[in-house]
Amino acid sequence: MTEEQSRKRKITDENGTDKQGRYSKTQQIQCPYLDTINRHVLDFDFEKLCSVSLTRINVYACLVCGKYFQGRGTNTHAYTHSVADGHHVFLNLNTLKFYCLPDNYEVIDSSLNDIKYVLNPTFTPEQIKLIDTNTKMSRAIDGTMYMPGIVGLNNIKANDYCNVILQCLSQVRPLRNYFLREENYASVKRPPGDSSFLLVQRFGELLRKLWNPRAFKAHVSPHEMLQAVVLWSKKRYQFIKQSDPIDFLSWFLNSLHMALNGTKKPNSSIIYKSFLGHMRIYTRKLPPPDADDAAKVDLSSEEYNEMITESPFLYLTCDLPPTPLFTDEFRENIIPQVNLYQLLSKFNGQTSKEYKTYKENFLKRFEITQLPPYLILYIKRFTKNTFFVEKNPTVVNFPVKNVDFGDILTAEIKAKHNGKTIYELVGNIVHDGTPEKGTYRAHVLHKPTQQWYEMQDLHVTSILPQMITLTEAYIQIYELKQD
Repeated sequence: MTEEQSRKRKITDENGTDKQGRYSKTQQIQCPYLDTINRHVLDFDFEKLCSVSLTRINVYACLVCGKYFQGRGTNTHAYTHSVADGHHVFLNLNTLKFYCLPDNYEVIDSSLNDIKYVLNPTFTPEQIKLIDTNTKMSRAIDGTMYMPGIVGLNNIKANDYCNVILQCLSQVRPLRNYFLREENYASVKRPPGDSSFLLVQRFGELLRKLWNPRAFKAHVSPHEMLQAVVLWSKKRYQFIKQSDPIDFLSWFLNSLHMALNGTKKPNSSIIYKSFLGHMRIYTRKLPPPDADDAAKVDLSSEEYNEMITESPFLYLTCDLPPTPLFTDEFRENIIPQVNLYQLLSKFNGQTSKEYKTYKENFLKRFEITQLPPYLILYIKRFTKNTFFVEKNPTVVNFPVKNVDFGDILTAEIKAKHNGKTIYELVGNIVHDGTPEKGTYRAHVLHKPTQQWYEMQDLHVTSILPQMITLTEAYIQIYELKQD
């Protein structure tokens, strides 16, 4: 080793070396360039690819300027960048090892552990248990205070419909706890070349970053998560084009369930364990309105008998009453209001609703037979006709706490639930504006402090629960109250 190299590479060995001359674990391989690292520019939320060659293989992050480069041998992009710009400390984004270039030696220093943790946050079972009791704010590297789990998400162009779903799902406790530990799904076997498991990994990474108590900045970019969504949905959902959050939620939950090797069995994945409920659907065919008397008489035929089908559900669709066509006597449009329990009466097994297909009409009744631990309600605000999409602005009055869904169950089914039918709101998604150009925002409950927060992309503000009930709610997630 030359004198120059020995000056740059200072090795302090506390326990000495073993017989083969290998260094012990407690050694420190220090580097004179550690003070050039700039933590303010480090951002590991974006796709891990070389900024020059766009390859994903063997990528290193320059810890001085934050850019990604490939390789570390001579003539590689990272080596060239190191020589040309005088940036010396690099991190391998796959192995999480630090290197000093162009000298090409590994740097081992405990002061770099915070960078490693930001790239790949990890949680022990003990830490996960404490999450729901933590009321401490964390401090980002620029001094911004934030609450882990209540963190803004970047809007790249038009992905607010994704952001609100991801924010609300991150508050669903069993789902969050499952994805915070990579060990839970590391053993899931998928066929070779199957990219759907990427969705599971990216969702896990995103949740770990959202709940990271030692983050460098008080927001997260869902870039890699969205790339996986675009890829696996075959460009059905993109971040440059607005989509409907309920479509995305339905696709996302089903895709995660399939990627985790879920089957039709109720407990086959964490998705079904959290959200799967069951209902009974009673369907009766109606005679055509223009049928003559002879056809109308034959209602006892098998064709017009009531059919009963059992159906699982991940969310319930609530229909809003149509908006009044006329203004009141003062020529003002008063925004109509409806109670949540009125919407839920659709599922009490007695209320019938007519459904029309292009040639037949049916009368359907819905009866819930099993409530899930987390109940998702979708309030249908948009109706499509031949020419345009119309939005129903009716305000739904709903309680935030102690919502008893047992009121819509039959006495027999309610008895099966052993009185566990009281739910509390944990997430609320709101649509603002017109159907074509509207935006979405989310309200989430921070459990330890019982404080509600409004999240619109990067903007996170605390909000009073009374204000949430005045919004045009679109999707809601209710959690079963534990005794």
